Amino acid sequence: MNKILGLAILVAGVILLYFGYNEYNSAASQVTEVVTGSPTDNAIWFLIGGAIAAIVGLGVLLKK
Repeated sequence: MNKILGLAILVAGVILLYFGYNEYNSAASQVTEVVTGSPTDNAIWFLIGGAIAAIVGLGVLLKK
């Protein structure tokens, strides 16, 4: 059961990282980065959430 949960969290993290990467490279994020010097908040939150979920998912999968 824990393996399935860990795999689901890992997959969710990878999906969030994908959406964060797309958001980071979007036109709106590029314009915001030129004006403010930083990408949009959505891009940052997707990337942070995805990284945390992927790490937690890997931790659950690798735990004995």
